[in-house]
Amino acid sequence: MKDDILENYRTAGSLASRILREGAQGIRVGASYLDLVESIEARVKNEGAALAFPLNLSLNEDAAHDTASPGDERVFHKGDVAKLDLGVQIDGYIADTAVTVDLGNNSLLLDASKEALEAAIRAIKPGVHAGTLGAAIQQEIERRGYRPVSNLTGHGLGQYVQHGPPTIPNVGTGGGTVIEEGMVFAIEPFATTGSGRVGEKSRAEIYSQISNRPVRIPAGRTILEKIRDRRGLPFSRRWLLEKKLDLALPALVRSGTLHVYPVLADIPGSLVSQHEHTVIVTSDGCLVTTR
Repeated sequence: MKDDILENYRTAGSLASRILREGAQGIRVGASYLDLVESIEARVKNEGAALAFPLNLSLNEDAAHDTASPGDERVFHKGDVAKLDLGVQIDGYIADTAVTVDLGNNSLLLDASKEALEAAIRAIKPGVHAGTLGAAIQQEIERRGYRPVSNLTGHGLGQYVQHGPPTIPNVGTGGGTVIEEGMVFAIEPFATTGSGRVGEKSRAEIYSQISNRPVRIPAGRTILEKIRDRRGLPFSRRWLLEKKLDLALPALVRSGTLHVYPVLADIPGSLVSQHEHTVIVTSDGCLVTTR
């Protein structure tokens, strides 16, 4: 890996780690969901970096892909389990990291995903199969009495690529990609009190551009112009102020121009915790960029 690329990964990781750690302190009973999301996103820009994706803030059974909507009036409540997932990029090189904040009495659940992450990191070295990392994750979560979320995975990272190979499972698969020196990927164990699988909710706030097809709707063309500098990385509906937004976004999805990311959730009433780091594989282990 070239020195300048490595430096971008490391700088993005250091920023993401610090901003996530400090931002998580704002999750407290009665605090505004929207204010927290916008303040953390603004901090990334004020540091001279850019967001790899809208800040994900997912509560309780919601595992991923939620963020504040325009005018969001939600506040945090006692008992909430809040997942804060931040992506920072410098010249397209991404640091992806997440932490869970407990406003109830769920420390063991949080410990399950946190220790699963650390176990996977310890297992990384060239020649190991991705399934071995999944087995380490599964073991740590299950021995605490919870289930890993089997249909969410860690993922490779590249320049302006948020989800690429290799896939890092959260359960033991007995195989998978062979880990190689120089690979960059995010490991993100999810531990749940629910079914161990997530499904899609109707709520959707995050989108990404996946094609450059001609667009006839004027509001749609304006949206694509505004997100051009995203280079395919996800964006939030909240970032757009276009009239007829609620008509234009579904039309762009139907045409195959945009991809939509619905909120992913386990069964109602369950609780999900998540922890995540970005790693670069070295000759004898890995460098964790988001410590």
